[in-house]
Amino acid sequence: MGSVEMTATGRIILLNGASSSGKSSISRALQDRLDAPFWHISIDHLRDAGVLPLARIRSGEFVWADMREAFFDGFERSLLGYTSTGNDLIVEYIVETRAGMNRLVGLMAGQDIFFVGVHCPLDELERREKSRGDRPIGDAARDFHTIHVHCDYDLEVQSLAPPGDNADRIIAAWRARSEDRAFSRMAKTGQSAIDSA
Repeated sequence: MGSVEMTATGRIILLNGASSSGKSSISRALQDRLDAPFWHISIDHLRDAGVLPLARIRSGEFVWADMREAFFDGFERSLLGYTSTGNDLIVEYIVETRAGMNRLVGLMAGQDIFFVGVHCPLDELERREKSRGDRPIGDAARDFHTIHVHCDYDLEVQSLAPPGDNADRIIAAWRARSEDRAFSRMAKTGQSAIDSA
């Protein structure tokens, strides 16, 4: 087998969008099309793999609210572990608050991050949420009204477009990216987009 040459520090394509907005479909299309072996990482992967003691959380033995902040902090820090050894990442995430955006910008200072906003109309988000059956009803609406206001993006896409089309747009923009990117801009100001408006 031939070896694959990795960059010294891995690159990140970070997708931020509401629950059920189509981030996973776009991520899979990106992974199928990129010319390097990008990892696809999300909180859902950890949940579905049994990383969290979900049965004991659901029974009330463990309180998710007490665990939540450390869980997300750990997830974000783990990304640096992957990139520091040269792994390229496609990351799905939901940046819920201004403080969370600022924390992520501070943590990821100096990383090669291409930040993509994934938009979806509210009625479609709610339709998907109901049809999936694996999300608390109301999460999508909550996300819809909050997550994008904290962010400055390198590219924004609409998830009603086919995932492959969105992936092609993202890859083209990512390949043409300049040094002036969203995370760099937010880091320079020390605050997220809404703070400087």
